[in-house]
Amino acid sequence: MGNLCSITLSIDDLISRWGDCTVSLVHYVSRFEENLNILRIALQELKEFRNDVKREVDVTERQPMMKRLDQVQGWLLLVESMETEVNELIENSTQVIESNYISRYKLGKKVAKKIEDVATLQSKGVFQVVAKRLPSAAVNVRPSKPTVGMEMIFGKIWSHFQEEHVGLIGLYGLGGVGKTTLLTQINNKFANTDHDFDVVIWVEVSQAHDMDNVQNEIGKMIGLYDERDETWKSKSLGEKAIDIHGVLSQKKFVLLLDDLWERIDLPMVGIPLPNGQNKSKIAFTTRSEEVCGEMEAQKKIKVECLPWEKAWVLFQLKVGEVALNSDPVIPELAKLVAKECGGLPLAIVTVGRAMACKSTSQEWEYAIEVLKKYAVEFPGMENDVFGPLNFSYESLPSDIVKDCFLYCSLFPEDSCIAIEKLIEYWIGEGFLKECDGNDDRATNQGYHIIGTLLHACLLDKVSSFAVKMHDVIREMALWIGCKYGKQPDRFLVRAGVMMTGAPEVSKWKGVKRMSLMKNKIEKLTETPMCPELTTLFLNLNSLKMISSGFFQFMHALKVLDLSHNFALVSLPLEICKLISLQYLNLSWTKIRHLPDEFQNLVRLKCLVLEYATNLDPISLHVISSLSSLQMLKMFRSVVFDEELLETLEDLKCLNDLSLDIKDVTAFQRLSSSHKLQSCTRLLSLGQLRYCTSFDISSLENMERLDRLHLDYFLNCEDFVINWTLEQREIKTPNDPHNSHIKTRRCFHRLHNVLVSFCPRLKNLTWLLFAPNLKSLHVNGCENMEEVISGGAQMEVAEVGKIPKPFAKLEILVLESLPKLKSIYPSLLPFPFLNSIHVSKCPELKRLPFNFDSAKEHPTVIRGSKKWWDELEWQDEATRNVFVPCANFF
Repeated sequence: MGNLCSITLSIDDLISRWGDCTVSLVHYVSRFEENLNILRIALQELKEFRNDVKREVDVTERQPMMKRLDQVQGWLLLVESMETEVNELIENSTQVIESNYISRYKLGKKVAKKIEDVATLQSKGVFQVVAKRLPSAAVNVRPSKPTVGMEMIFGKIWSHFQEEHVGLIGLYGLGGVGKTTLLTQINNKFANTDHDFDVVIWVEVSQAHDMDNVQNEIGKMIGLYDERDETWKSKSLGEKAIDIHGVLSQKKFVLLLDDLWERIDLPMVGIPLPNGQNKSKIAFTTRSEEVCGEMEAQKKIKVECLPWEKAWVLFQLKVGEVALNSDPVIPELAKLVAKECGGLPLAIVTVGRAMACKSTSQEWEYAIEVLKKYAVEFPGMENDVFGPLNFSYESLPSDIVKDCFLYCSLFPEDSCIAIEKLIEYWIGEGFLKECDGNDDRATNQGYHIIGTLLHACLLDKVSSFAVKMHDVIREMALWIGCKYGKQPDRFLVRAGVMMTGAPEVSKWKGVKRMSLMKNKIEKLTETPMCPELTTLFLNLNSLKMISSGFFQFMHALKVLDLSHNFALVSLPLEICKLISLQYLNLSWTKIRHLPDEFQNLVRLKCLVLEYATNLDPISLHVISSLSSLQMLKMFRSVVFDEELLETLEDLKCLNDLSLDIKDVTAFQRLSSSHKLQSCTRLLSLGQLRYCTSFDISSLENMERLDRLHLDYFLNCEDFVINWTLEQREIKTPNDPHNSHIKTRRCFHRLHNVLVSFCPRLKNLTWLLFAPNLKSLHVNGCENMEEVISGGAQMEVAEVGKIPKPFAKLEILVLESLPKLKSIYPSLLPFPFLNSIHVSKCPELKRLPFNFDSAKEHPTVIRGSKKWWDELEWQDEATRNVFVPCANFF
């Protein structure tokens, strides 16, 4: 209940003190000044009494669920009004002290009466109880499921409801991951927990995004609407919003919005935005991280799939002990079945229930086979799992994004998908916008699409270089790609299943996309009829021979990947008749020769020949005939000479070039060509034997340079930057004043650097000018003492502010650097560093890490046990932070 107010007052004493003031009318005049002073004193005592009561009220209201009584609030308002009236009377009386007798009499009478009123009001301020406990807020308890394995994230979400500065909370994640279950638990917790909210409102929004329904649900909970109320139904959206806002603006509320697919304009619905005054809370669930941003959520919480231990507990709960104990081998088989669900609660529950009555090992083995090969045939999978998940696919913004999503299902189960390679495929398929000269529109569009799929939780981020597709999402994508199961061979994917031969010819007829990557296929001897086939992945196999008839009936083929077939030395001439081919990858093969007939592939956009180390020089006539070529990757295959570079200059569409330069004359030719420099993304530069100092700033016009390999600079002692002291002015035409912005020159696009076998090189201080570097590999530089030189770094810093290096570094590899003593002269935060690998660097005794370096992002440190034991740390606390990250070899 409330607290007792310990303030006491004797009304009789007060009136008796002032009683003589009202005995006789004559006293109104004769004691006018005296009564005025008494009124001042009485008002002061009333105010002090009021302050004591208010203090007691404030202390009591700080307790959960306590609110002041209406009579107390009413009395406080009366005191406020009395204070105003008395002050006005005192002010008026002061002005008539010297006035005539009648004026003094009238005011004197008012003063005497007000003294009595003040005394009476003060006597009414004695309260035994000043506040009482509020009833629990109106909450409709909802049917709920146990949150197996979600206790930690539930606690995190609930804690945000206790934070005053957090008003909007967004829960996002894959469909079926448990977002609604968590929000339901939050709703129900309000029903049995002390809190000071007036009302808790649950609204299921769904894809329909029906704002009329949202307003109706809110209206029911706050007493504005019931289903028989025709007046409410006849109101417009705006009229309802006014009514809702009128009620909610007077309440401290919780609003739980389930299943948002797009932004809701809260004020338009009538919902006041949470702020420091109303202290209300709004939480919502969505499958899209973008919706969290659009809703301006102050806290975004991703609901992840369950880790294996928790997933296994939930699976056992759904299967039941009877089935699990019916055969000694079933528990181990059950684990294999459970792992096929990928930790997704919706799949775990569906599969677990279906297996609850399976008591023989044969049934469990069959379940494993079905889930691996064609999961849609498993009981309940199509309707209960793929059906709900399909909403995420259908909500994607365009057919292009949908095609790109389905494409990700062609990769092996649970595999990392290289973003760069994925975008190359998409360019080859024609999914992305055509490039106009040397621009990045297609690549940028590719990254935008990947971002869209990540935000929709249809892909998972592995690193800045790679993504993954959840196994259940992959199975759903294959089901959709096969026209929702109506054309089961349309997407024929047998990736990573250790096949030794290609599928039967009869299965190729209706295939549109086929993925046989990562198998053990050695020969392709058949002649399949596949007029609709546009995509064929044969990479990561053991191919030795492809028959002349294999490609004969693949006239629609656009994308062909034969890479990583290390024993493949030749191609059938018929490959040159694939007139629709736009992407061809022959990397990591032993192909020796590209025939002159390659010039017939006039639609080819992407030709990838990296690490084709046996390849003879390609005919310049063939190269010049590939007029549609946008991408040419020949890293670690053909060494570029002047003639080849001149030929490439004539390819108008070329905008992505990877090349090896091993000759000063060829490098000078490259440096003189603005076109070739502007489209160079990967440059391997080396074996410049007589170069004692190399000017890295000579690469500054390679604005798209992403990867740089520098090797075998056998006599080079330094890589220098000649524009250390320069700044360049950039005009800004969009600026109304056409001002100039001074910016320091940097290699902004450079993400990957490898430096190897430069025996005289002492440091790589020029990396200060690569602020976005993500991967650094240094190997075999016998005289290198520092990665970043302390002295040179200070010289640069004196000229202008240079950001600290490695702010975006993810991977650092240091090998065979016997004199290396320092990575950087001071400590660095390394906010994104995933791993550091150190091998044969005996003098490297300190790493530039402090206690905060591993706080947000744990870094794996790989090295020998001996090297690790000899490391020196800033303090023991820092060492202890990194001990769990150590990985010895």
